[in-house]
Amino acid sequence: MSYTESIGSRTYRFADLKTLLAKSSPQRSGDQLAGIAAACEEERVAAKMALAQVPLRTFLNDPLIPYESDEVTRLIIDEHSPQAFAEISHLTVGDFRNWLLSTATDTDALTRITQGLTPEMVAAVSKLMRNQDLIAASRKRPVITRFRNTVGLPGRMSVRLQPNHPTDDVKGIAASMLDGLMYGCGDALIGINPASDNLAAITKLLLMIDDFRQRYQVPTQSCVLTHVTSTIAAIEKGAPVDLVFQSIAGTEKANASFGISLALLQEAYDAGLSLKRGTVGSNLMYFETGQGSALSADAHFGVDQQTCEARAYAVARKFKPFLVNTVVGFIGPEYLYDGKQITRAGLEDHFCGKLLGVPMGCDICYTNHAEADQDDMDNLLTLLGVAGINFIMGVPGADDVMLNYQSTSFHDALYVRDVLGLRRAPEFEEWLESMQIIDERGALIGASARQPLLEGARDWMGIA
Repeated sequence: MSYTESIGSRTYRFADLKTLLAKSSPQRSGDQLAGIAAACEEERVAAKMALAQVPLRTFLNDPLIPYESDEVTRLIIDEHSPQAFAEISHLTVGDFRNWLLSTATDTDALTRITQGLTPEMVAAVSKLMRNQDLIAASRKRPVITRFRNTVGLPGRMSVRLQPNHPTDDVKGIAASMLDGLMYGCGDALIGINPASDNLAAITKLLLMIDDFRQRYQVPTQSCVLTHVTSTIAAIEKGAPVDLVFQSIAGTEKANASFGISLALLQEAYDAGLSLKRGTVGSNLMYFETGQGSALSADAHFGVDQQTCEARAYAVARKFKPFLVNTVVGFIGPEYLYDGKQITRAGLEDHFCGKLLGVPMGCDICYTNHAEADQDDMDNLLTLLGVAGINFIMGVPGADDVMLNYQSTSFHDALYVRDVLGLRRAPEFEEWLESMQIIDERGALIGASARQPLLEGARDWMGIA
């Protein structure tokens, strides 16, 4: 089905729904690279006007990628709930935007319709929304998950402590981990991106974190972000695996480029569940995504990068994850050119994920060759804090020395918690108080009070 829209004496024609969505997207370098972006702002406005009139039902009847050739499409269609969709089934995309922003639409209403939404529906409505609309709507949709603590409660924001090291040096990683904990970070996860996929090295890191966690009774979870097949092998060898990690994308072909399928993810999920390591819940998958991943694998099939990204959240939702992280500026300026595009993408991803019932966090980041700087990251950090983001990254100095990109620091987490009054995961916050790292208000206590823990941890690490 084609679509048309006129502006003045000029008429714009869009060959199909896929084209209409691509032309409606805010400007971004990835869609321009793919040759699917609007040629000018007037064409973009015309596409938005046409998209606003499209009934939501259309997305169920006109898949962007054929059902027969893509298992992600099959997942989206097969797991769609007509009962949950019934409440909004009469709406167009434009009507749906108005419904989302209505003061009468609350958390209960958004929760009711979750299983009735497809990624294409939420991607479509996001294209009609300003940044403030994305913030206002996603703030109304908390997604709460539990493993060894509780993440996503309203008024709280967690931090993944990311103590990476270019050679996987255990003492170096442990020192960064301790540094982050002293700043009250780590309630979402202590997660290491390993420099290699060597099973022995991965297991050594898992054992180190688990030994520290048990010694000091830290109510958090650990993860070494290796390929899912390596994690399955580690589980089979008896390693102390908490969360199971994998990068995912929004098409079967893009996932195949990562060496995964839905069946393999199911195997990993089942393996993680078999360990029964969660104490307050059983959400245990940790997924990372990023706009542009399908395009970079030549696996986007002409679908715009933001809609492909939203489709990845359907994959995530299938496995009831503890955390989902959009690594928003990591792929580079070929896909998100500058700070403005990174900011918009981060807000879109958070909005789309939350509407789909996914526990969204964001690695607020950029590469050194992007037209962005730390001021842009401060802006996005603040906006996502207002929007109700589940978690952000805590990287020493905001500079990841292994992955070579810029993110958010332990100090950035202190800033956003302070100015927005955000607390940590409750179980983790209680532990920080008991260890005299924070006071009852959540503020850091002076270094002298933390000295016994520091000295004991240094002894444990073998650091003088």
